[in-house]
Amino acid sequence: MVTATWLDACVLGLVGLLVGSFLNVVIHRLPRMMELRWAAECADFQAAEGEAPPLAPLQSFNLMVPRSRCPNCGHVIRWYENIPVASYLFLRGRCSACRTAISPRYPLIEVINCLLFAWCGWRWGMGLTALAWCGFSAAVLALACIDWDTTLLPDDITLPLLWAGLCAAAAGITTTSLPDALWGAVAGYLSLWLVYWIFKFATGKEGMGYGDFKLFAALGAWFGWEALIPMILMASLIGAVMGVGMKVFSLLREGGYMPFGPFLALAGLTSLLFGPQSILSALGL
Repeated sequence: MVTATWLDACVLGLVGLLVGSFLNVVIHRLPRMMELRWAAECADFQAAEGEAPPLAPLQSFNLMVPRSRCPNCGHVIRWYENIPVASYLFLRGRCSACRTAISPRYPLIEVINCLLFAWCGWRWGMGLTALAWCGFSAAVLALACIDWDTTLLPDDITLPLLWAGLCAAAAGITTTSLPDALWGAVAGYLSLWLVYWIFKFATGKEGMGYGDFKLFAALGAWFGWEALIPMILMASLIGAVMGVGMKVFSLLREGGYMPFGPFLALAGLTSLLFGPQSILSALGL
């Protein structure tokens, strides 16, 4: 049984490496795809109103095409230069053509996703439950990185994550009952929605985006309504500490804002690994 557990962990860990490589593509391209879609919609609206000529057709840009390239010299990444972690080490972290440094975040995301998948395999074995939580881990990791880079939490990920949590609960794949998952989603969305409007009425400013509501609703769907308080406490505490630290060292972005989604994602992954109650214990509650 122990051998089978470790074998499951190794197999899913290998899958996690490959999925992590794809996550790097998603993190980089999905925000750009959204921007292109918004630009096309604006151009179509202006053309319909007679305010501007129709936008010329753009080259295909999605998660599959064009092939990955070096952003500095345009060198097309060959298949053997795109092997998770191994290629980064072989190339010593530099483009093979222009020798420009490659961000270490690429292999880091691959390794983190590998470890998350391996943990799911070790915890649940090779089955639907492990695969469901692997999907959860990959989605949350991608959302955290996208939000940190762009302050966007794409509906293309948050909404499927929310529905997947509800469906997994309904099918008995997770230990969360369907009523707990449903009320977790409702409470997760409405709680941050209320905070948003209270803050806006009090200050006239927007303290967070609607993507945060959807992400918290998705976490509620996966873990149930009882896990919401531990997760929001952890996210708020770590976010506050990080915010103060970044302000002291002048690392905040223009406007002094910091996305909240990565801290929600961190709380969700912590709940996956250790359980929501462990958060309360760590906080001394």
